[in-house]
Amino acid sequence: MIEMTAWEQALIADHRVARLATVDATGQPHVVPIVFAFDGSRLYTPIDAKPKRVGAYQLQRVRNIQANPHVAIVIDDYSEDWRQLAWVQIRGTARLVEAGPEHATGVALLHAKYSQYEAMPLHDRPIIVITPSRITGWSGEKTTGSRSGSGRGSREEQP
Repeated sequence: MIEMTAWEQALIADHRVARLATVDATGQPHVVPIVFAFDGSRLYTPIDAKPKRVGAYQLQRVRNIQANPHVAIVIDDYSEDWRQLAWVQIRGTARLVEAGPEHATGVALLHAKYSQYEAMPLHDRPIIVITPSRITGWSGEKTTGSRSGSGRGSREEQP
């Protein structure tokens, strides 16, 4: 399991939406909001049956992951009271999974977190599985003077 603080774990567990950043083979970035589930070791995000303009394998995020598996995810809180600002960034590698134990784990976690998947099953849909290599965070109130909520020496800038 990757090292993270208790407040980083809580922020990840409590949030229902994040932003996934991918990069294509030429270095062009792409960011999309996602729903997700995190088991402490891997993050799972589905390619569900919500209406899309293209098929699952033609989605920009999927094509980007196939060309370059390195991704970043941001989960954050914004407030006009900037003492309430907080974010966690997860960097890692992503791959598309269509079956097997990881797929079953992701499906179970996503069904448990989002009641909408009762009417939109995920069993036959691909899931993006992200294995974190680094988790960092920052918070206006949850840290003790450091600009890094991770305590691992990174100096991420506040928004």
